[in-house]
Amino acid sequence: MSDHRFSGKAAMRYRIKRFRKPVVVQPGRIDRDRVVVSVLDAADVLLHDWPKPDLRTRHRAIQACLAVLRNQEPPRVARQAFVAAAEDARILLGDQS
Repeated sequence: MSDHRFSGKAAMRYRIKRFRKPVVVQPGRIDRDRVVVSVLDAADVLLHDWPKPDLRTRHRAIQACLAVLRNQEPPRVARQAFVAAAEDARILLGDQS
C-alpha cells in the first residue's frame, strides 16, 4: 500500500477525495509499487516520487489535483490526468477503470 505523507491536518483540511478505483504505479525501484487511491496520494507521488519531472502530463496532473482539492473539479478529473501522466512516464502498472 502507499505511505501517506499527507496525513493529519492536511488530510482533514482537504477532505480526502478518493478515486473510485485505484491506480498502481511504479515510480522508483522495482520493489516499490504504489497503490494510489486518492487525490492526495496522487499529489504525493507527483510531487515527491515522479521519475520524469519535466513532462507536461505531470504538470497537467498536478493542476488537476489542485483543482479537485479546491473543489473546482470531481476526483475523476485528477485520476484521469494522473493515469495519462503515468502512462507518459511509463510507470503505470495497473488502471482499474
